Amino acid sequence: MERVVITGMGAITPLGNDVETFWRRLANGESGVGPIDTFDVSRHKAKIAGMVREFDAEARFGRKEARRMDRFCQFAVAAADDAVADAGLDMETVDRERVGVYVGAGIGGLQTLLDNDGQLRDRGPERVSPLLVPMMIPNMAAAMISIRLGAYGPTMAPVTACSIGNTAIGEAFRLIRAGDADIILAGGTEAAVTDIALASFGNATALSGRNEASGEASRPFDAGRDGFVMAEGAGILVIESLSHAQRRGARVLGEVIGYGASSDAYHIVATHPEGRGAYQAMRAALRSAGLSPSDVDVISAHATSTEIGDLSETEAIKRLFGEDAYRIPVTANKSMTGHMLGAAGGIEAIALAKMLQEGVVTPTINLTSPDPACDLDYVPNEARRGLDLRIGLSNSFGFGGHNAVIVLRKYEETA
Repeated sequence: MERVVITGMGAITPLGNDVETFWRRLANGESGVGPIDTFDVSRHKAKIAGMVREFDAEARFGRKEARRMDRFCQFAVAAADDAVADAGLDMETVDRERVGVYVGAGIGGLQTLLDNDGQLRDRGPERVSPLLVPMMIPNMAAAMISIRLGAYGPTMAPVTACSIGNTAIGEAFRLIRAGDADIILAGGTEAAVTDIALASFGNATALSGRNEASGEASRPFDAGRDGFVMAEGAGILVIESLSHAQRRGARVLGEVIGYGASSDAYHIVATHPEGRGAYQAMRAALRSAGLSPSDVDVISAHATSTEIGDLSETEAIKRLFGEDAYRIPVTANKSMTGHMLGAAGGIEAIALAKMLQEGVVTPTINLTSPDPACDLDYVPNEARRGLDLRIGLSNSFGFGGHNAVIVLRKYEETA
């Protein structure tokens, strides 16, 4: 079987619109959460989000092209462009039939739908854009990346809610490891910080109400956590067979060595209270990698800052790792980015790859009053540096009970 490596990464996030800015701010424990200023939030319960700032789609794509893409698609294409550049990938020198795109979005072009619904109601059906459907549907990010690159290989848009990024990376890993593709651009994207989504999540009492202290609102594993913070962005990785990467002289940033998926089969939004599906997916990922729990050096938790979700993930980690659960640092990046929904897994895979490269575990910020039931080492408030990290596990879970877990390894020529 082929070894599968990461050769490029692109990030559009509330902490910055390139990998190095995102990583620096993440490792420094900075929050990207702030007040929403793109629409009127005066009647909303939650008034904060992790917003992507200083993103100029027209400057990147030109006015005409930018107007033909919803914001979720703009983020994905921008992150993919950056990942391709980071990988030094020249599409003229590769077999395009063996280059694919696995990029999904949890919700898709929600703002485009809202805008056109407004046109329909106010001005009639003649004013609805003929591009509404192709701009709105969640597969369009993958399609636009494929069109832009001229990539003729397998292209799909997994829709597994907030586990999309890991689903995409994991399925790409399987395809490349089997020898059925050379390169897959994989990850997730989301731009759902909209009037209607904020209202829905708010009415479901899923969102934090700490509007006056936005940077402190996302607080995984803390006794005072009161819900997640919506966020937006995109995280795309170039996943490639090692043999192909070596033939073209590519720089290797990390290695994907395991993937596991499961379903809670429990509830449309709530996680299984005992973390059954999370446990099963983590166990399957380690089995796929040929590892035991004692081999893991760091865990990137899904950890959205909800009461039940954080507790059930903690229980799943304890069940699988036993006493090692108390040895392994567990970090919650959503404490800084907010919950980027369909983009979360891709961004957190980038963060984990950087952790293994740099020997740094990013902090879980805002962890000031630990929940006694969440008693693992969550790396509170300050990063740990100068560590010998070789193996990392990243969890992503989504509405409907979707669970996807990937295992990354620091790249070594002989493994």
